[in-house]
Amino acid sequence: MFVILFKSHLSEQAGAEYEATEERMQERVRAIAGSDPVEVKHYTGEDGERLAVMMWRDGQTLDRWRCDPEHRVAQRMGRQHWYAAYELTVAQVIRTSAHDNRSPAETAEEPRRQARGPA
Repeated sequence: MFVILFKSHLSEQAGAEYEATEERMQERVRAIAGSDPVEVKHYTGEDGERLAVMMWRDGQTLDRWRCDPEHRVAQRMGRQHWYAAYELTVAQVIRTSAHDNRSPAETAEEPRRQARGPA
């Protein structure tokens, strides 16, 4: 499993075109991922810093996303217009563990994925 952290600050130029492209990229991620479950969470700090956390099970699928032509165009637009600053971190997960006290009905909708590899 891989975890991608994308920290960013939007520029003043990021507007409707950025938002439309972000929605389109979310569609592309789902299309490319297929059966490789991709989990995406977005957070925004009080200072405007944004954090997207993405989890990919398969490195080959992640490579297809990285090299996707539409994604490459969006990356170029991001560097030229939409991001004042960004930082991308890609990490391979060695181990995960979890604990959940919620009721079975609550957790049934959220299957837990385990990383494969050394424990």
